[in-house]
Amino acid sequence: MTPHLPPASPRDAALALLEWYGEAGIDTIVLDAPRDRFAETAAEIESRAARRAPESAAPSRDGREPGRSLSAPSTPRREAPPAPPPTVDGFPALAVAVPDEIAVAEAHSRAASAATLDELREALAGFTGCNLRLTATQLVFGDGNPDADVMFVGEAPGREEDIAGEPFVGKSGQLLNRMLASIGLEREAVRVTNAVPWRPPGNRPPTPIETEMCLPFIARQIELVRPKILVCLGSPAAKVILKTDEGILRLRGTWHSYAFGLLPEETIPTLPMLHPAYLLRQPAQKKLAWRDLLALKARLSELG
Repeated sequence: MTPHLPPASPRDAALALLEWYGEAGIDTIVLDAPRDRFAETAAEIESRAARRAPESAAPSRDGREPGRSLSAPSTPRREAPPAPPPTVDGFPALAVAVPDEIAVAEAHSRAASAATLDELREALAGFTGCNLRLTATQLVFGDGNPDADVMFVGEAPGREEDIAGEPFVGKSGQLLNRMLASIGLEREAVRVTNAVPWRPPGNRPPTPIETEMCLPFIARQIELVRPKILVCLGSPAAKVILKTDEGILRLRGTWHSYAFGLLPEETIPTLPMLHPAYLLRQPAQKKLAWRDLLALKARLSELG
C-alpha cells in the first residue's frame, strides 16, 4: 500500500518547479507572461475559417440558390476581416526568418559593407536572418583590443554572457583570464568573440544553419582585426573556422592556417585549443591546454 504523503507547501512546490526547469534547460525568462500557444492556434484556425470563401453552389432552374425561398431576399455574405497576429501583453508576435539563399546573401552583403568593428556590430544587430535573436536576451558581439595580436573565437554565448552582453564572463571566462595570465597576456590586450553571437536556448549547440548564417560576420570580424595569431576555443569553433570535421582532440597541438584572402599576408596562423568550459568538466586535460598555451607564447615571441 502506498503511504499517504502530506501535500507540499507552496514554497516547496515552487522550489521543485524551479529545479525541474533547471534540469530541463529552462533558465531564462523570455517574456514577462506565459504564452498560450494552444489558444493562439485555435484563434488562427477560427480566423482562417472566417476568411475562407463560401463554397459555390450551382443555382436551381428558377435562379434561386439551393435551400433559399423566394420570399427571402439574398444578402451578400460579408467576410470577416483578417485577425491580427496574436500578442502577449502588448508585445507583437516576432517574425520568424526563413534561412534561405536570400538570407545568406544578405549576411554576406551586410558583413562585407562594414568597414569598422562598430559598423559590423550595427550590421549584425540589424540582421534578421538568424532566429536565435528571437530567444536571446541580447547580441554578444565581442570585446577586447580591436588591434590585438591574438584573437580568441569560441562557439556561442552562455547564460552569463547573454545577460552581460559580453563574451566569456562566466566561470569559463574566469578560467580563460587565468590561462592568459599564465603566459603573460592580459584580457584587455587580446580580442575575444564567438562564432555565433546569440545564445541558443538552453545552451544547446548552434545548428549548422544558424552557424552558416553567422559565418560571414565572424569572418569579417577576423579580417578587420587581422590578428597575428587566431585561437579557436573548442571543437565547434575550430570546425567553423578551419572548415573541417576533425574533433578538437585531433586538431589541438598543431598549427593550422586560416585564409581570409588570396595573398600570403592574408593567412593567419591558427591554433585550436580546448575550450575552458571543457577544462572545467575535465580538469585532467588541463595539461594539454598548458602545452598549447606554451606553444602560443612561443609563436607569439617569434612573430614579435
